[in-house]
Amino acid sequence: MPSLRPNDARARGARIELAAEAWLQAHGLQPRHRNQHAKGGELDLVMQEGDTLVFIEVRHRADARHGHPLETVTAGKQRRIIMAARFYLQRNGLSCPCRFDVVGVTGTPPQLEYTWVRAAFDAF
Repeated sequence: MPSLRPNDARARGARIELAAEAWLQAHGLQPRHRNQHAKGGELDLVMQEGDTLVFIEVRHRADARHGHPLETVTAGKQRRIIMAARFYLQRNGLSCPCRFDVVGVTGTPPQLEYTWVRAAFDAF
């Protein structure tokens, strides 16, 4: 099986993030921003639930043969997300309740399964 070129992988990732965003909207979250880059990290989705700003990391694997996508959010990845979130809050002059969620997506479109972990980790 040929490997994906970087642009193909990027396009697939963008499609999965859009699908996850639509799924989260159907579960009550409101979209704010997508793919926010900050020094040292990136925020896949920034959404809102009530008064809480939710930073969401989306991880995908076509199947779980090599582990569930949630397992790929390491302590180092969490630190980069937290740093990016702090930068996002500062850049936008925000001071509000925040939460870090992770959405694991398995399968291939249109057969996707979602595992949503609310408050998956905390900023220390």
